[in-house]
Amino acid sequence: MSVAASPVRDEQIKDALRLVIDPELGHNIVDLGLIYAVAVEEGGVVNIVMTTTTRGCPATSYLQNGARDAALSVPGVASVDVMLTYDPAWGPHLMSAEAKRHLGVTDGG
Repeated sequence: MSVAASPVRDEQIKDALRLVIDPELGHNIVDLGLIYAVAVEEGGVVNIVMTTTTRGCPATSYLQNGARDAALSVPGVASVDVMLTYDPAWGPHLMSAEAKRHLGVTDGG
């Protein structure tokens, strides 16, 4: 008797993405608000839409590759597509309360 693999959930991907630390800010890309969307399709296909804090960020490739590798580490994930966007532009208002505390950002952003 074989047991079917559980489908991958968006939250599992987000948990894995929390292991990717922005080298300049020293905090994870999910709580920094760099991850705009995570979608898991049938067959373990994962689509991630993300941004960086600024256009031309020197860590862009590092962050994209980190996001891809982190998502691929989740059991059941077959492939990952990471799309970079700057619409909408990132801002401190996208950070979680924890990330704001870590960086000393006040509610005014």
